[in-house]
Amino acid sequence: MKRISLFTLLIVLLAGLLIAPVAAQDEEGLTVWVDETRAPLMEELGAAFEEEFGIPLTVVQLGFGNIRDECLTACPAGEGPDLFIGAHDWLGQLVTNGLVAEVDLPDDLREQFVPVALEAFTYEGVLYGLPYATENVAFFRNTDLVPEAPETWDDVRADTEQIIESGDAQYGYILQRGDPYHFFGLQSAFGGYVFGLTDTGYNAEDVGIDSEGSIAALEWANSMIEDGLMPGNLTGDDAIALFESGDAAMFITGPWFLDRIRDSGVPFAISAIPAGPEGEPGRPFLGVQGFMINAFSENLDLTQAFLTEYIATEDTMQALFEAGGRPSAFLPVLEATDDEDLAAFGEAGAVGLPMPAIPAMSSVWTAWGDAVTLVFNEESEPEEAFTTAAQQIRDAIAESESASG
Repeated sequence: MKRISLFTLLIVLLAGLLIAPVAAQDEEGLTVWVDETRAPLMEELGAAFEEEFGIPLTVVQLGFGNIRDECLTACPAGEGPDLFIGAHDWLGQLVTNGLVAEVDLPDDLREQFVPVALEAFTYEGVLYGLPYATENVAFFRNTDLVPEAPETWDDVRADTEQIIESGDAQYGYILQRGDPYHFFGLQSAFGGYVFGLTDTGYNAEDVGIDSEGSIAALEWANSMIEDGLMPGNLTGDDAIALFESGDAAMFITGPWFLDRIRDSGVPFAISAIPAGPEGEPGRPFLGVQGFMINAFSENLDLTQAFLTEYIATEDTMQALFEAGGRPSAFLPVLEATDDEDLAAFGEAGAVGLPMPAIPAMSSVWTAWGDAVTLVFNEESEPEEAFTTAAQQIRDAIAESESASG
């Protein structure tokens, strides 16, 4: 089915039934920008594509973090790729600059993707990317110290108290200070949020840092510190070192540390972030990587067909999964994953919230992180810290909107 529909499109192109610039550009083939992890796979895919259809696929390798910046200048000048990979939280900047085209994904294909991954690449109700991988934090525990995954944060506290009292480890649960990204799973479990979520996306006018749930989560962490159950001065490096040495039993981290923890030899398991007091699941931020179409491409129809009919296949998505070491956004691949740890990350992220891609998110991180640090350092009370941070965020958003308006 894939080959027939794509072949039909190519026949139409060659017959001149599409506009002339598209046909002319087609003689040079398609260009895709990818990072070093995906480049070898795209080279192989391009060779197979050219052999079958006679259309070359030029693969340009860039640093993942450089792709967006290069697109901002190259795409409007007509020097960009037809297709490029990137993160969903680039969308705010890319869409407002008119750099990405809508992805037309048929219903039968939509059903094969993790719903929250599609949600992440949807901006103001429009799908702008084809996701291939997700990334989120999850709950790690030392299985010798905590045999069963704690279901709630009350369970986490109880396990921590037992571990410290028994002397089996120096700490139970630990959390690095000043890192709102890792704190958000706890915050969301208590009903806290960053921006309100509507049918069309995040609402920057609804700042939730000072919401009742956000403050309650910070109060939980503060009580752990005040009661001597959790240190308040840990860095991220401190946290993983304590877990690797067996001196701490539980913490939250992401797949970027998975190989290191495996190599440490500490017995561990990964599970969903515990629920809050009202049964609300811990919802980590979800980062999603995918393919986006350059809105200035002269090959929009062919690029769309290549994306949905050549990339969105089980074989290609399996290869992308194997190359990237992150849970697949493609359900047939995710459900067949035999790596229990990556599967566990996928399960924890199934209830995740896409990292807000709206421009207002840039106004959040500093004030939010500073507030968490002040409480962890016992320099401020939770309600005061988050109330102040929320007002700083609202003021920063208003100032940014005024400057751009």
